[in-house]
Amino acid sequence: MATTSLACSSQHHHPLLFRSRPNPNPTFRTPNRGRLPPLRCSSASSSSQSASGGEEDESARRRLSKQSSWEATDAEGDDYLYRLGKEADNMNIAVGARAGIVDDLFVGNFLGKDSDIVFDYRQKATRTFQYLQGDYYIAPLFLDKVACHIVKNYIAHLLDIKIPLILGIWGGKGQGKTFQTELIFRAMDVEPVIMSAGELESERAGEPGRLIRDRYRTASQVIQNQGKLSCLMINDLDAGVGRFGNTQMTVNNQIVAGTLMNLADNPTRVSIGQKWRESDITHRVPIIVTGNDFSTLYAPLIRDGRMEKFYWQPDREDIVNIVHGMYTKDGLSVEEVSRIVDTFPNQALDFYGALRSRTYDQAILKWVDEIGGHEQLSEKLLKQKKGEKLPTFIPPKQTLEALIESGHSLVREQELIMNSKLSKEYMKNLDD
Repeated sequence: MATTSLACSSQHHHPLLFRSRPNPNPTFRTPNRGRLPPLRCSSASSSSQSASGGEEDESARRRLSKQSSWEATDAEGDDYLYRLGKEADNMNIAVGARAGIVDDLFVGNFLGKDSDIVFDYRQKATRTFQYLQGDYYIAPLFLDKVACHIVKNYIAHLLDIKIPLILGIWGGKGQGKTFQTELIFRAMDVEPVIMSAGELESERAGEPGRLIRDRYRTASQVIQNQGKLSCLMINDLDAGVGRFGNTQMTVNNQIVAGTLMNLADNPTRVSIGQKWRESDITHRVPIIVTGNDFSTLYAPLIRDGRMEKFYWQPDREDIVNIVHGMYTKDGLSVEEVSRIVDTFPNQALDFYGALRSRTYDQAILKWVDEIGGHEQLSEKLLKQKKGEKLPTFIPPKQTLEALIESGHSLVREQELIMNSKLSKEYMKNLDD
């Protein structure tokens, strides 16, 4: 035992001999400042100790401290630090050499302070609406429904009622469901996490369901870390998981429906793969989905306890006010907009937006002639010389007559598509 002891009582070693002896345990070769005190052997230590007692002393001397968490175990006998890391919520590995994380000596100034120059953009999952500049009309009924749903979910712990987590906004195509919702988010300073129907399918089973849970937790972190209102919005839900005719039901369709049902039933317990802990509580995040026909969705998902339905069909007053907001920059009066709406009744709101786009056609063709004609488009638009500027495009002045003329052109195209039905000509056995 004398050869394995770092220090025994003073009467058993010679000071010169102790200094010249190499340290058998390199773990303790530390600077003087903060140096661990040498381990002392007990007074009962002697060369006559049994082999088992020597092994126990050896393991005791190898321990850093009786209170060290490096060798601590949990109630089940597993390594404590390994279990703690395994259960950690932070599963982000894209850190690298980031400013403030590692020594500045290893960060450098090349391409900025962060080694991953797109890190900040990739981590930004929320949406802001700074591009919505101007005064747009928000339908009062629409505003009341969305605002009430968000507020009810944020104060759900104060209300002794069953509150649906999901608000389903459905109605005809092109009626401005998504646009009206975004305007409300801007007015209420809500920073939502937005998904589309295209993200609800994947070649990997279970990936869309995990993505929904991950986006839900992201919205919860916005609430907790930024102190801002947030929600999860899924556009065109029926296009992603609805059943149309003989379409095939995939595993991901089932998992997405099951995930949304589970969120509605347990909005504060959301897992993305980590082990459950009692402290792992997620903020309740309201969910808003849009679609055209919710009858194609899985029936238990749209039951009243989970989803509150809102059918959006703007009346004439709403349409006139919304369209007038589109043409505010063009100087059209409310009376002129009302005449356009009455000339083309029963049209979706996006139809009136297409009128304005159609009136630009002649002005664009004139501009093409000014820059050299169709043959020079590639040279002028993509391969222009350095410092060379394109001629200024002057938007056409919107007039009531031009808009009505464009509207008739669009209506003729709609009727032509519905009346031709070329699919019957190309597939004559379709109805057999």
